[in-house]
Amino acid sequence: MATIDPSRFRSTLLSIVRYGFGRTMEQATKVDIFNSVCFAVREHIIDRKIETEKRYADNDVKRMHYISMEFLTGPLLANNLINLGIYDECRTIVNDIGLDFDDLIEFEPDPALGNGGLGRLAACFLDSLASMGMPGFGYGINYDYGLFHQSIIGGYQHERPDFWYNKSSPWLMRMSGEKAMVPVFGRIEDSEDMVGEYNPMWVEWKLIVGRPHDIAVVGYGGKTVNRLRLFSAWASEDFDIQIFNEGDYYRALEDKIRFENISKILYPSDSRDSGKELRLVQEYFLVACAVHDIVSIYLNQHDSFDMFHEKVAIQLNDTHPALTVAELMRVLIDLHFVEWDDAWQITTRTLGYTNHTLMPEALETWPMHIFKKVIPRHLQIIQEIDRRFMSMIKEKYPDDPEKPRRMSIVIDNNGEKNIRMAHLAIVGSHSVNGVAAIHSELVKTRLVPDFYDLWPEKFNNKTNGVTPRRWILRANPLLAQLVCDTIGDGWILDLGRLRELEAHCKETAFLERLLMIKRKNKVRLASIIKETTYIEVDPESIFDIHAKRLHEYKRQLLNAMNIIHIYFQIRDDNIIPSVPRTFIFGGKAAPGYFMAKLVIRFIHGLAEIINKDSKANEWLKVVFIPDYRVSLAEKMIPGADVSEQISTAGMEASGTGNMKFAMNGAITIGTLDGANIEIAGEVGEENIYIFGHKVDEIESLRREHDADRFLNSSPALKRVMDAVRSDIFCPDEPGIFKPLYDSIVHGGDYYCHMADFQSYTDAHSRLANDYMDRHNWAVKSLLNIARTGKFSSDRTIKEYAEEIWKIKSQI
Repeated sequence: MATIDPSRFRSTLLSIVRYGFGRTMEQATKVDIFNSVCFAVREHIIDRKIETEKRYADNDVKRMHYISMEFLTGPLLANNLINLGIYDECRTIVNDIGLDFDDLIEFEPDPALGNGGLGRLAACFLDSLASMGMPGFGYGINYDYGLFHQSIIGGYQHERPDFWYNKSSPWLMRMSGEKAMVPVFGRIEDSEDMVGEYNPMWVEWKLIVGRPHDIAVVGYGGKTVNRLRLFSAWASEDFDIQIFNEGDYYRALEDKIRFENISKILYPSDSRDSGKELRLVQEYFLVACAVHDIVSIYLNQHDSFDMFHEKVAIQLNDTHPALTVAELMRVLIDLHFVEWDDAWQITTRTLGYTNHTLMPEALETWPMHIFKKVIPRHLQIIQEIDRRFMSMIKEKYPDDPEKPRRMSIVIDNNGEKNIRMAHLAIVGSHSVNGVAAIHSELVKTRLVPDFYDLWPEKFNNKTNGVTPRRWILRANPLLAQLVCDTIGDGWILDLGRLRELEAHCKETAFLERLLMIKRKNKVRLASIIKETTYIEVDPESIFDIHAKRLHEYKRQLLNAMNIIHIYFQIRDDNIIPSVPRTFIFGGKAAPGYFMAKLVIRFIHGLAEIINKDSKANEWLKVVFIPDYRVSLAEKMIPGADVSEQISTAGMEASGTGNMKFAMNGAITIGTLDGANIEIAGEVGEENIYIFGHKVDEIESLRREHDADRFLNSSPALKRVMDAVRSDIFCPDEPGIFKPLYDSIVHGGDYYCHMADFQSYTDAHSRLANDYMDRHNWAVKSLLNIARTGKFSSDRTIKEYAEEIWKIKSQI
């Protein structure tokens, strides 16, 4: 671990305030002071970053490059200090100067570089790679704005820009002299080379400049510092001066504005062709910049591409970077004159693809006409890949004329041709993995069974994991201290050692300390709830948390249905619960997702009525905390008694929130979906509450949906659904929740709310009764913590490294 020279650190800090920001300490703003502390810490990081890179170069190591549209790192100051081992020292020095260290830590905004689980997973992976001393690097886009800040007005979600001051972030280092030149638009001119071979020329293109910025990724212990490289988009020229001089000022700036929009915002809307075009350009910009950088690094030490796949691994995080297949081929063939067959061997041996979804609508397809306009050369390459692939498929399966259509990369849909990006990623990679055992099996058997039949050796599972450095050590320091006091600190780099805690499951004093820690975290969360929602909640109640993106398959609506059920039991049936309950929600709905946004309004409708009902509010509260993000999750997760993981079976690829809650001692209530299955297997089915229909039962439920059967057989369900249809929870806006009722009762209930309702309410009844036995509940909590070692991202990365990437630790 690093150490700080207090005198030098203090001197550096004061010098940065004076000479970096031109102010005395008395004049300095909070922003000045925060940035100065970060810059002082950055000195320690940069030295180790340079040492790390030299170590990699001297050993000519194989490097892994992780390309992702999202990296949700969360605030970095505290995390960097913890991983460097200087957190307490820095706190002392900063406080001695007369500054409030804790206030500075809380002041840091979340970098707006992602949306949800995809970005949080990518950030965990980078932390694990650095902590394990592995040469693994991230590539992403330096967005000016993230998805959006969420505010709630009148119960409705409102979106406002999520600007995070990336141009002045102390953690972003501009890497001058390493820009990437990205061609876009133009046309293909057919021609022949000197020996008469077809030689297409991409002409009349425009250039986008990718300017790289690095965020250092500090591994635990400070021995390894890797990087996350983010690219900002710039026009190749400021503007066309001739047009400007002619007086058409707006047209002169048109390209500049258009190209710099590429890195403005995460996931521009693709509801129109203009949005589709921008989003495709954004994805292409990312992979073009990444491939340029990766190839440049390789060629710094090698004269040919003969060893490329032995020195380079590239992982595609979902379908967004699937264009890497075509871009790497283009670079090899067009720029370095590698023969097609050799280029294809290099490409497929280098690339791996991670699938994150079973939902067909989330597997990107792009209209061919937009491809032709935006990246015409890549379209040619993809068409040639598809032509060769289809020739092989027709030869291998002559008796199945439908197989080529099912497997083709280029598909004709009612006369419009589209590019299937998942198919491109599968064909162009040597490895295809899912992210939980059940998900990987469903990828093989339901999502792309034809590809599994063709290449069974390509398919594998890599169950997701999360970093214990951020999600225990940083997020829950009280728990981390208890664990260190009990079994030492070896668990921080080997989470499996948490098993040693099981030996203490009968020690009353230990369990009491564990319960005390949970209560302190709940008190902290209750304070945040009061500050953000003005709702007072009781830390003695069960804190039941459902925090994740709003989507119908994640079934926040099923949770709300159970809340109504409990409410009516109290209000109408005079059934007093065994223990008070506080149901806490957090999560964002996509701006154009009507039903998800309506569920948010519905939750607020419940809160408005229930929290004011004097008969019920002593026993039941409903809270929605706005603007769910990494820094908020760090405070919500340690305060949870119960973790809601209730997606419709077969629809959640893995989940990582379920892992974070469990390793912080929350008890999961969930379906047999995603990583819930593996969590149940690890922690024991007696320490988790599983309910609902299984994957193989869901399809028949959908085919045989009979709303009347469910409603007539369950008075409790009928009463709840009647309330959803009525105006009980929207007295000032009659009828607004009817679409929720219609989607379930008249719309086929695709997500099986009614089918799982009884099982879900029964599980909640068992849970509430079990919570009354505080000793046994503490044991359940402890065993969840102790048995979640498998869900460290260190384990996941070790599997990727050994089985796919073939990279090794360098420490």
